[in-house]
Amino acid sequence: MSFAELLEHVGGMGRFQIIYVTLLAIPVFMMASHNLLQNFTAATPEHHCQLPAAVNGTQSLSAKERLWVSIPMDENQQPEKCQRFITTQWQHLDINATAGNRSEGDTEPCTDGWIYNRSLFTNTIVSEWDLVCDAWTLKQMAQSLYMAGVLVGGIVFGGLADRFGRRSLLIWSYLQMAAMGTATAFSPGFSAYCVFRFLTGMAFSGIVLNCVSLSVEWTPTRTRAVVGTLTGYCYTIGQFLLAGIAYAIPDWRWLQLTVSLPFFIFFLYSWWFAESARWLVLAGKSDRAVIELKRVARINGKEEEGDKFNIEILRSHMQKELSSVKTSHSVVDLVRTPTVRRISCCLCFVFSTSFAYYGLAMDLQNFGVNIYLILMVFGAVDFPAKLISVLTISFVGRRFTQALALILAGLAILANIFVPQDLPALRTVFAVFGKGCLAASFNCVYLYTGELYPTVIRQTGLGLSNTMARMGSIIAPVVKMTGEYIPFLPLLIYGAAPIISGIAAAFLPETLNKPLPETIEEVESHEKNTFFDCKSAAS
Repeated sequence: MSFAELLEHVGGMGRFQIIYVTLLAIPVFMMASHNLLQNFTAATPEHHCQLPAAVNGTQSLSAKERLWVSIPMDENQQPEKCQRFITTQWQHLDINATAGNRSEGDTEPCTDGWIYNRSLFTNTIVSEWDLVCDAWTLKQMAQSLYMAGVLVGGIVFGGLADRFGRRSLLIWSYLQMAAMGTATAFSPGFSAYCVFRFLTGMAFSGIVLNCVSLSVEWTPTRTRAVVGTLTGYCYTIGQFLLAGIAYAIPDWRWLQLTVSLPFFIFFLYSWWFAESARWLVLAGKSDRAVIELKRVARINGKEEEGDKFNIEILRSHMQKELSSVKTSHSVVDLVRTPTVRRISCCLCFVFSTSFAYYGLAMDLQNFGVNIYLILMVFGAVDFPAKLISVLTISFVGRRFTQALALILAGLAILANIFVPQDLPALRTVFAVFGKGCLAASFNCVYLYTGELYPTVIRQTGLGLSNTMARMGSIIAPVVKMTGEYIPFLPLLIYGAAPIISGIAAAFLPETLNKPLPETIEEVESHEKNTFFDCKSAAS
């Protein structure tokens, strides 16, 4: 009897699993709020230089006339954001002056600060700390530091969870998210804001990685795809939730506080969670594994079956796994053996496409559409995308779904290179389709990764994959900046990467309807058996 059969013996997808997965999924509603939060907290309002005092005191001029004599106009006849006239250009009040003439005159930078349009966002970190003009890169740096925190969290929490358990690291991650998110709302300055956001990003990784592992390791093989997709839908609904909360709370500090405080509640109830019995057995803590399995059996109404379990029975049924377990594992195990090495290399390519996702999702203001509406559209496309993906995941296979979603995403992004700028609706359609395909890819890849790596290094493997994803998200703003020199280059890079990753995904083993591997040796032996089976069939 394998562990999968033991799990079926204590209730399969019973009451315990339903409650467990639900409690794990509830915080996912708020995960999008942190991951996409800077679209709103760091939104850049319309702005122009502070007007000279002399003009501000001229009551006889209308607001538009004050701008004409103080601020040059750009090609769209909007006030320049970073320049003002050195001296008042009274001649611009001439009704016969052309639009072009209103840009003439010697200018200087905004030495007295800026005036912001607060009709949409009453306060953001951009308007509070003047992250505009020469300081505009600081906004991008803040987002990159958050993603760097997610990267570091993947490395740190991934390894620690394989050593100390999933449950304890998840509890800590909830507390860190709550505390650091709340501290961010009270940041006294931009530097403190960046530090707190970095630590929030670390907590984000800890929550994602351990939620995935606990869901996968406590649910039967036949239900893992559905559970993973439902969890993904929670993130999608969270995007709608963020749009509504951000619309209702236009001040960035109150918005930050609102999306952070619920994690204190998640921290409190997470103490109820059961540690992964798979991990406990392979970590040499069989006595605790028996206790957890008996608890699961009792909640699932299988108390009689649970009472029959003891350490000897558990060890006898998992003898093969226990006999091959090393005392400790490290990141080296991800490349030590041929099959696991191939899995790690291919997944690095697959996860690196996240920079295409964040290149689209983290720059919503550039679509020229209401930012709340575009976030909802980006969220809405996830529903059909993830529904289609769960069907292909469940009936066709993980490998096919992963490869197809990535290749279609790349083609959709590349198509925008050939769409003229004066067709924004068509460009938005391609972008939304590409984002939907990338969402379907993410829906598959976390489940797929959890199934590819054995239990003894599952968190370490997820940590490596998460690291590659975060490196991509850190690079995304840099790729976007290349458009200043070659306009189509960002789309070319964003589109080519998913296609290459889709090809790499085709070289991964299929895991459809297969039990979770427990050890590295099991992964290697299974691949060899598959190779010889294919060879025999061919001959």
